[in-house]
Amino acid sequence: MSVGETGSRSSWFQRFLLPGLALKAVIIGGGYATGRELAEYFVPSGPWGGLSAMLMATLIWSVVAAVTFALARKMSAYDYRAFFQGLLGPGWVAFELAYLIFVILILAVFGAAAGAIGAATFGWPELAGSILLATTIVAFTAFGTDTVETLFKYASMLIYAVYALFLIFALTSFGGLIAEGFADAPPPSGNWVAGGLTYASYNIVGAVIILPVLRHLTSQRDAVLAGIIAGPLTMIPAILFFVAMMAFYPAIGAETLPSDFLLRQMAVPGFHILFQLMIFAALLESGVGAIHAINERVSGVVEARGRPPLGTSARAAIGGVILVGCMFVAARIGLIDLIASGYRFLAWLFLIVFVAPLLTIGVWRLLRPAPVRMETVP
Repeated sequence: MSVGETGSRSSWFQRFLLPGLALKAVIIGGGYATGRELAEYFVPSGPWGGLSAMLMATLIWSVVAAVTFALARKMSAYDYRAFFQGLLGPGWVAFELAYLIFVILILAVFGAAAGAIGAATFGWPELAGSILLATTIVAFTAFGTDTVETLFKYASMLIYAVYALFLIFALTSFGGLIAEGFADAPPPSGNWVAGGLTYASYNIVGAVIILPVLRHLTSQRDAVLAGIIAGPLTMIPAILFFVAMMAFYPAIGAETLPSDFLLRQMAVPGFHILFQLMIFAALLESGVGAIHAINERVSGVVEARGRPPLGTSARAAIGGVILVGCMFVAARIGLIDLIASGYRFLAWLFLIVFVAPLLTIGVWRLLRPAPVRMETVP
């Protein structure tokens, strides 16, 4: 089925909401879902500074996603290799190398988070949670884009619902402390800008990872609107989480799993397990998004050489090899160090090889008028 044929029968959900849900799926990952990333990049700025940084990151995501989606549609580039060949020419290899570093790092974070969740919730050995997550990621990525989109849709429903309940239980359990945290906090200081920019920069690569779901877009207007909507859809759960965290500011910034700490304070029977299952779903869809992008990149090359697209076995094999190599890096480094050091490096890397070229060369190509074709007279 061609991109054009798919787009002509696309629903409103597929055109405007699916790209944002897919972006949220890639970004939410291990550190966002557990609260560790929020503790690292937003809590140090305080309640108001942290919210300011989150709103800035949301705006950056919306702008970059809108430009990325529009340019991808204009170039008919629905995997990251094709996109960067069109944007950077021979320089596309620079992004390939940056993306490989990104995948190694985030899958290590996901492995560490899954292991920590299994140990904290069920008393499992940390390796057990990592193995379960890796196996499930391979199972979903093996069946291609339609299965991945279905996961993004239903996992997103679970995630938004659980985060809404999380805020409700936080307000009923320690809402007074949340109000005090915001009332006693000073105005934002200058350091919130760095936190928001760093968080936005290393995560916005998700706009390229999710290019396969853009096949449903029917116009450039669709692309721009889907990009603008994507920013808020991605950040809403994080804002709900951050507000709850402010009940225990600043001490919560030192927690390895802020989510687990807050759940213990709520003490709502059964909700602790439901929340940890939601985090597992978040880790799953993020890992699936990262591996699926590689599968689509490889499949695109295979098809360009006149061969059939990747089948189920090939997709599963690629995912399995990558996950075995990446996820167990976490056992040696740990979740906090991975997020604190590795992500800042990625932020600078993606600013250089993605955001800067996109907002210069990419915008110029979008605004450049299409060449006029002269018809020859027979």
